[in-house]
Amino acid sequence: MARGQRKTIEEKIQAKQELIDALMTRVESEKRELEELFREKKQKELEAVGDLISDTGLQPDEVAEALKQYMETRSQAAV
Repeated sequence: MARGQRKTIEEKIQAKQELIDALMTRVESEKRELEELFREKKQKELEAVGDLISDTGLQPDEVAEALKQYMETRSQAAV
């Protein structure tokens, strides 16, 4: 039974390089999509915090001070 024509080593190298290039392009595309998902997640988290601040009627500097006090209290309790 006759086999098809065998590829030369140069053709095999070129095919592998093309495959690797295609995979690298795919990896870069997936990384960009992942970064966008992280940005979306962060935006939603910030919106939730903003909504909470609005609901309390506090000013951002008041919220920052409250968080600072909370963290100080929490770090003292851990000691």
